[in-house]
Amino acid sequence: MVALLALGLNPTQAQTQVWTLQQCIDTAQVQNKNLQINWNYQALSEQKYREAKANLLPRITANADYKYFTNLPYQLLPLTAFNLEAPTGEFREAQFGVPHNINANLQLAMPLYNPQIYGAIESTQIAKELSELQLQKSEEQVYFEIANLYYNAQILQHQLTFLDSNLTNSNRLLGNIQLLHEHLLATSNDVDKIKLQTTQLKTQRETTRSKSQQILNSLKFMMGLSMEYDLEIDRNIIYTDQFSTSASTTLDLKIVETQHRLLEVEQNTLSKSRFLPTVNLFATYGTTGFGYDKQPNSFLNFYPIGFAGIQLSYSLFNGTVTKRKINQKKIELENNALQHSLVSDQTSMQLENASLQKNVAKSTVETSTAQIQLAQSVYKQTLLQQKQGIANLTDVLLADNALREAQQGYLNAVVDYLKADLELKKLRNQLRTKN
Repeated sequence: MVALLALGLNPTQAQTQVWTLQQCIDTAQVQNKNLQINWNYQALSEQKYREAKANLLPRITANADYKYFTNLPYQLLPLTAFNLEAPTGEFREAQFGVPHNINANLQLAMPLYNPQIYGAIESTQIAKELSELQLQKSEEQVYFEIANLYYNAQILQHQLTFLDSNLTNSNRLLGNIQLLHEHLLATSNDVDKIKLQTTQLKTQRETTRSKSQQILNSLKFMMGLSMEYDLEIDRNIIYTDQFSTSASTTLDLKIVETQHRLLEVEQNTLSKSRFLPTVNLFATYGTTGFGYDKQPNSFLNFYPIGFAGIQLSYSLFNGTVTKRKINQKKIELENNALQHSLVSDQTSMQLENASLQKNVAKSTVETSTAQIQLAQSVYKQTLLQQKQGIANLTDVLLADNALREAQQGYLNAVVDYLKADLELKKLRNQLRTKN
């Protein structure tokens, strides 16, 4: 672990809890509302998978009905049923049944083979895996945003430290110039120059302080904390240059590959449902009641009824609907293959760019660290020479500007390094790995 910004900066010890980056991430994992929503989506996909499997279980329904016939149904009977000598083709109407009819039964239905059900089970299983990957993607995005905000907050904190140090130097220089002015060794214009510089530093400090608070508010929002919470972060910017560089499939590629599996299963299910039958088992057991409410033969009698059977269903022609759906899946699979190639190429390009940026930024950090130390030394020597009358005010201001430029260059290099390091961890699927 190498600490950056180790340039004699000693931030004051906060009285509140100091949050590390990992603590911020752990808190967000529990309290971030976007992650909670995605957890619910994952639970929803689990329930859909169980729903698909439940279609294999038998279904039992209870049915009951009562009918009262105000007019009994008619049926035509051939006259030959009553008189063999009657002419063929002549009929006589007759009413059958009784006015009261009661039916109560239990019906059982169970699929023995249904390619659509088995396809739905496999599809929802893959959809559940896809939901898990999308949850990981959401977690990765939240971690990325929190780390980015945390690093920005650290940079602004150190920028405030630089500004406080520069403001102290400016106030000290202003006091010296005012003293020289009182002894007629400096002009009022010199005093005004230092006052202008001091005012600019104060304005910059207030602007930076406001930006820092905005970043902290955004960080609290991502963590699920209230805006009233006094959040204090660890100001020490640390980094490690030791993490796995082995190839690891990114979440984007895993998502595309899982989508490919899902499309293949959907296509196979459509093909099977097009050529294979469905077989169902069914059974009914119950009772039927007949009643007559007229004297002298009023009655209400019940008779049992029960049967079982197997039903086979095969689609002969459905208007080429299934064929069109299969063709759609083929096009979707082609697009998925193109998407996989696109994501793979894009990831390789981003890895190369991030590695280059990180190497350059690392070298710049080391160089700018030495430049700050040199600029501080030059500034102190120039101040000493100015007191001795060897250097003028312009030399002091130039040295001061050089120091501030070195400080800003250092901060920019650190920002570039942290951004590149964060991007590399994301691309290598190592963003959620604890150091």
